[in-house]
Amino acid sequence: MAENEDGTEKTEEPSEKKLRDAREKGQIPRSRELSTLLMTLSAALFLYLYGPQMMADMQDVLIRGLSFQRDIAFDTQKLFDLIIALIIAAIFMILPFILLMVFVAIISPLLLGGWAFSTKALAPSFSKLNPVKGIKKMFSAQALMELLKAFAKFVLVIAMATAFLYMVFPQVLGLGVEPKNLALMHSAELITQAFIFVSLALLVVAVIDVPFQLWNHNRQLKMTKQEVKEEHKQQEGNPEVKGRIRQVQREMSQRRMMEKVPEADVVITNPTHFAVALRYDPDGMAEPMVVAMGADFMAAQIRTIAQEHNVMVVEAPPLARALYYNAEVDRPIPYDLFRAVAAVLAYVFQLRDSGKAQTVDFENLPIPEDLQVPEAN
Repeated sequence: MAENEDGTEKTEEPSEKKLRDAREKGQIPRSRELSTLLMTLSAALFLYLYGPQMMADMQDVLIRGLSFQRDIAFDTQKLFDLIIALIIAAIFMILPFILLMVFVAIISPLLLGGWAFSTKALAPSFSKLNPVKGIKKMFSAQALMELLKAFAKFVLVIAMATAFLYMVFPQVLGLGVEPKNLALMHSAELITQAFIFVSLALLVVAVIDVPFQLWNHNRQLKMTKQEVKEEHKQQEGNPEVKGRIRQVQREMSQRRMMEKVPEADVVITNPTHFAVALRYDPDGMAEPMVVAMGADFMAAQIRTIAQEHNVMVVEAPPLARALYYNAEVDRPIPYDLFRAVAAVLAYVFQLRDSGKAQTVDFENLPIPEDLQVPEAN
């Protein structure tokens, strides 16, 4: 069971944030054995497919370098040109192999942990010089695993090499009686086969090492219950701070809402518990909009501001309750309340334009039953 430095057990699986932070620090699962296996197998496969061609090219380079004409030996410029030509031929001969090894060396680590470049991992850390931590690492599970892997590789490679040599020993003895060209090609073939055969020994080590590295990486990133709580608290935020932020947001929203009350055409009240301010421009608006609403103290403020700016206040308790519980600020009124609101707006516009209006029974406006709210609410 993983433990923290203070002795507390790490029993919880690492969170997404923990894994993300670890990746940013360059702490990702890596298996050197997997990379070694892929590089050796790639080299063995390349030599198996293109080895004969490389041996032919090498033979040509050696022949050109060792059987030049006599006049070249006494001409510095010709000798220099020959050396340069041989070097270029040798480079082109081994360049595909080098490019393959570089490609595999870059790609193979990505198969397990993906790509993670971190400047934090490159920064100097004095904690790495701590001798106590160094001693702990020497006796850690990781160090033990590395020791077992090194011993396993040694045993397996020796065993595979011995087995292969035993199988091809008659062919090795026969190389001495073969023609030199055939013996050279046969030797290259045997070396390539031995390389492939011995490389397969690393497959056993990699199959064990890859799951271990994944398990060890997850074990190192495990968290204590307290760490989980602290991370959750940081992500969710302090409840008191969040409450204060919500309060400030409500106050700002209410302040903006109150600033729109003077633009309203009418304020419909309960008369004391609820107040809903409506605005409607027949020329520029398709439907009436709710610009402000509130209950109790907020309702009193809306009525006060409306009176200060000569906005008409209409007492229509059923409609005020229906709007308060079914409408939203800065949104059109509910469609089912259009007839009731239209009756109030017609009354307001007639009274504002001509100073008189037909009497309206505000207590019995056409409000659908499903939108009616009892007075007790």
